[in-house]
Amino acid sequence: MDYFNALWTSEISEGYFETRLQSVPFATLSKDKVLIQVAYSSLNYKDALSANGHKGITRDFPHIPGIDAAGKVVLDPSHTFEVGQEVIVTGFDLGMNTHGGLAEYISVPPQWIIPLPYGMSTRKAMQWGTAGLTAGMAVSSLWHHGIRPNQGEIVLTGATGGVSMIALVLLKHLGFQVAAITGKLDQYSTLKKLGADRILDRDEFLSEKPRALYPMQFSGAIDVLGGDVLIKIIKSLHFGGAVAACGMASSVELPLQIYPFILRGVNLLGIYSADSPLEKKQEIWDKLANAWNIPLDAICRTIPLNEAPTYLTKIREGNHTGRTVVQINT
Repeated sequence: MDYFNALWTSEISEGYFETRLQSVPFATLSKDKVLIQVAYSSLNYKDALSANGHKGITRDFPHIPGIDAAGKVVLDPSHTFEVGQEVIVTGFDLGMNTHGGLAEYISVPPQWIIPLPYGMSTRKAMQWGTAGLTAGMAVSSLWHHGIRPNQGEIVLTGATGGVSMIALVLLKHLGFQVAAITGKLDQYSTLKKLGADRILDRDEFLSEKPRALYPMQFSGAIDVLGGDVLIKIIKSLHFGGAVAACGMASSVELPLQIYPFILRGVNLLGIYSADSPLEKKQEIWDKLANAWNIPLDAICRTIPLNEAPTYLTKIREGNHTGRTVVQINT
């Protein structure tokens, strides 16, 4: 077999990129790394950017996007894994400057690979994917910081995205009261069904006149937006509260006075799952397979690989909710 199917992003003309399904030569993949046959992948915001030619994500084109993959080992020159062993790869350089998981095969270093936890399917692994790993790390960080259900409400931003939807169902599983901030008014009923105790309109949340501190209303938060929303949340935390920051969908800027930190002792916890040590990723994956094993079908859809370009466009344009799993091989 000389070719495999993959999403192929190429520059058609200067500044114009096209992503489509096509046959790609096996010679495109590295021969000295672990060859994995991908069963499922999933779609993330980074994939949408890479598939649109974003040079901050992917430097060289043509390229195969996809920062997530789960499948079975076909060949391992390092002898780290057994042929046929089911594994997960998320983050590191996969789908960025290394050909990614929206393909029938990937070739990656053994240091990027985690054995699929016992009892977890490759499909369920990709329902979680990088979004679930990030949400799990954020929840774990709040928990390790001492935030508990009896201390008050946790607030989530970007509530209809993959990270926050997974965080919502995970926090409810652990017994927390959850407030969800969203700008998508048509998704209120969905968030209520998932367990949100309170829904806040993003524009209304930001409409209050800027202040050094706001009344305390949240014990903790998981933020994917950054910018003004994160600033107000930090100023609205209880004494000793904490926010796990894991995104910058709105802004990378954080112009903020020090008052919340020295007058209320609040904490800003940084979450970055992509390049986290493999041991940390393994710890969270084991939790997702066991103590945190919860149904995700209500927030996930499964599509074939040829439909992925359409959904990547939806993600890039802000018209996507929940998680999209891509079935590649079974």
